[in-house]
Amino acid sequence: MTVEHDVLVIGGGNAALCAAMEARRFVSRVLVLERAPEHMRGGNTRHTRNIRCAHDCSDSYFSGPYSDDEFFDDLVGVTGGPANRELALYTIRESHKLPAWISEHGANWQQPLAGTLHLGRTNRWFLGGGKALLNAYYRTAQRMGISVRYNATVEDLLIEDGSFKAAVLKSEPPELIRARAIVIAAGGFEANLGWLKKYWGDAADNFIVRGTPYNDGLVLANLLAKGAKPIGDPKGVHAIAVDARAPKFDGGIVTRLDSIPFGIVVNRDARRFYDEGENIWPKRYAIWGQLIASQPGQIAHCIVDSKTINSFLPPLFKPFRADSLEGLARALSLDPNIFRDTVAAYNRAAAGNAKIRMEVLDGACTKGLDPAKSNWALPIDRAPFYGLPLRPGITFTYMGVTVNERAQVVDRTDRPFKNVFAAGEIMSGNILTKGYLGGFGLTIGSVFGRLAGSEAGAHARA
Repeated sequence: MTVEHDVLVIGGGNAALCAAMEARRFVSRVLVLERAPEHMRGGNTRHTRNIRCAHDCSDSYFSGPYSDDEFFDDLVGVTGGPANRELALYTIRESHKLPAWISEHGANWQQPLAGTLHLGRTNRWFLGGGKALLNAYYRTAQRMGISVRYNATVEDLLIEDGSFKAAVLKSEPPELIRARAIVIAAGGFEANLGWLKKYWGDAADNFIVRGTPYNDGLVLANLLAKGAKPIGDPKGVHAIAVDARAPKFDGGIVTRLDSIPFGIVVNRDARRFYDEGENIWPKRYAIWGQLIASQPGQIAHCIVDSKTINSFLPPLFKPFRADSLEGLARALSLDPNIFRDTVAAYNRAAAGNAKIRMEVLDGACTKGLDPAKSNWALPIDRAPFYGLPLRPGITFTYMGVTVNERAQVVDRTDRPFKNVFAAGEIMSGNILTKGYLGGFGLTIGSVFGRLAGSEAGAHARA
């Protein structure tokens, strides 16, 4: 069966819905293909809570101004600099428009949340989180006359002479869907453990995939096979510390552990391996997945005591608890002697620090310890003691396809495909190189979803 559409959108998350709604402004026949069933629609957007936007002043939902320059400085400070500076600057400029646009398309906001992330000034929070955002977008898309199909797996893209002709759906017999333009917003390949093992080896078996199990890179692989120019480190992942007891897939935001700045982190050998107080948590939390991925067995443990156990967001799983350090070591299967010595050395180096201020780099550091803890270094000396097991929680991969300033996918000769556009995770490597700023993935998806949808719609109408 052959179906004709103006714009075809592959994917069902934030970037895809932004693209579909923008494309609908130009053309009438817009189809969204969502690989997941309806109850799991939305990709990793289902697990989001907020979006990072530049803005000039405070309001009911931002606690203060956040300039373009500060936004860009934060991006450079965390990632080392974008792969494409102009696309990064464009994203930041366009982010000013997102709160109003998102509101116009049905989403609601809530007051900034308290807790260890301290994002009230830089990020705007969705009332009801990512699922509520998605539900609002799908309702709006339905009112706009956009068609959506679920359980729709695209197994091939027909591209001839640099122009998209049709998508082949996995079915019996295969279904051909033709369109005048296509927007690909199908995510990365983080749920494809076999693909990850090409770069990480057997360590990938110990990774936890925080998001959707449907982001296996099938469409990305097809695009690359059709000549799209890759961008981004193939080994690069946005990975954070999650509870080691979390489900293998789709555990989402609640599996994240925010305890690291309040204690120390030891590896399988009961030894510290990095500075737990290096920077404000929203700017550094995303490095911990990569750090743990490089440790033996891809396992680590965060250790806190009764002074700080209630200072961070409650974990999904109950922490291990013991009245002595030796007892906690045994509960965590750590060498009790090495563990006791590690904590003792830290406590000596942190002696004299009685209070910490989490909202600033407070300078309460260790002295004469390697690695140091640069801030928030309270001794771990008040029983009971607690341990939280950590593993790398993969959110998305950085390798994707190269796009130009119109969100067109570019081939290996740097020539854009005529009617192939991309948005979201699949092209985020143009901007993100490593590390992560909280809420910035949704910013990229929204800005480039809108751009790709407008460009695809304009091409289809021409």
